[in-house]
Parts: sequence; C-alpha cells; structure tokens
Amino acid sequence: MNLIKLFETQRKFRERVNYQGSDRLEKLILALMVELGECANEWRGFKFWSKNQEPRTKVQDPHAYPIVHKNPLLEEYVDGLHFILELGLEYELNDFKYAVFICDSVEKQFIYLYRATTDLFAQDRLDRSLHNYRNLIQLYFGLGEMLGFTWDEVEQAYYAKNAVNHQRQEEGY
Repeated sequence: MNLIKLFETQRKFRERVNYQGSDRLEKLILALMVELGECANEWRGFKFWSKNQEPRTKVQDPHAYPIVHKNPLLEEYVDGLHFILELGLEYELNDFKYAVFICDSVEKQFIYLYRATTDLFAQDRLDRSLHNYRNLIQLYFGLGEMLGFTWDEVEQAYYAKNAVNHQRQEEGY
C-alpha cells in the first residue's frame, strides 16, 4: 500500500471540503467512531444473539445496471480509512512507515480501536499525539488484515470511494 499517495489523495479532498470550524477535531473523531461501528455491524461477529454472524461481503446493488456486486464490509472499512488519513493530516503525522498490530480477536481489535481513537482525542502534547496516532493506524491496518482484506483491495476501494466523495461534493451532498 502506498501510504504517501493515499495521504496526498486525502489531502486533495480535504482541501476541496475546506472545513475550518473549531469543532473539526471533534467531528473527525466522532466520524471515525461512527465508521468503526458501521464496519463492526457489517462484520456481524459480535452479534451472539443472531443466527447470522457471517460478515456481509457480497451484496448486489439493485440500482446498478449491469448488476454490480458490492462488499459492504470493505466499503465501511474504507470509509473509516478516510478518517484515519484525515486525522493524520490533522496532526501533520503522515510521513512514517506503518506497522500492523493485531489483537487475539476481532472484537478486541474494535474495542482497542475505539480506545485509541479516544486516546488521540484526549492527548495534550504533540509527542503523545504521534504515539497515539501510530497506535491508531497500526490497529486499523491490523483490523483490515483480520477482516481478510489485501492492501490492493483496500487501496482500490479507497480510490473508488474517494471518486464518489468528489462526485458528491459536485452534487452538493
């Protein structure tokens, strides 16, 4: 995965949106938390009360012609990646090599991601924000691996969704 290119692509979208509100960080943190929840919902593995705990990885888009098969789990993961990158840009922490951190269960991975997101918000010094952001991105990349995504899949899905996001901006989304 070419992180430099991903950050640059996200930077262009960020400049297009150009939101400068004083609540920007709070909105980014909350947006990431929402996307984590949506991703967990598509993963379904935590739903012990349901007979269907299989991840939603294949659905047909009834509005597309010809019929297009979508991967809702990958789409939600990539939505979260947009905010992971956006937070890196927010803290100007986008020029390092990444590693992957994997917990012993997907449930724990999601829980630690929520905690890392909260830790990033609660940080009060730049050196801690670098540590917290690295922890967040490493956990997020670990989640992608645990969900079975290849980096090529993630990158392709990211660029496809980025194009949709630009189109939405043109349409006044």
